[in-house]
Amino acid sequence: MKTKEITVHVNGTPHTKEVSTRLLLVHFIRDDLDMTGTHIGCDTSNCGACTILLDGKSIKSCTVLAVQADGKQVTTIEGMANGAQFHPIQEGFHEEHGLQCGFCTPGMIMRAAELLEKNPNPTEEEIRWGISGNLCRCTGYQNIVKAIQYAAEKMSTEAETA
Repeated sequence: MKTKEITVHVNGTPHTKEVSTRLLLVHFIRDDLDMTGTHIGCDTSNCGACTILLDGKSIKSCTVLAVQADGKQVTTIEGMANGAQFHPIQEGFHEEHGLQCGFCTPGMIMRAAELLEKNPNPTEEEIRWGISGNLCRCTGYQNIVKAIQYAAEKMSTEAETA
């Protein structure tokens, strides 16, 4: 089995490890770094439960090898909050009841983070299109959309007062 030493900056902290060249990034995050907020739902890139940010772009970490993340910045759900202070997207999911079982929530939040970075004031249609690669089997998406709208408004207000 071939291995390679990689350094991945996860939530601002560098992690250097010797990994198999066939190790998926999702398994590196969950198993090697013990960050279990990134979920494994399908291993086929269909569900989006494993969505993270790689250099600011949302990706499904079950489709990327850990060695491909060498030298890059990874943000997981664990890196969204500022200490005990929820990120506005997390707050939106709480306030607008954007989750039921919560399994898809980390991936939805990570996808929403990139969406709102690119488009701070998306329409409902743009939100629905933006999260279309992430599946939720519980909510029917209505409250997820409301949660992202909540976050967009809060982030816009915070930007105006900064």
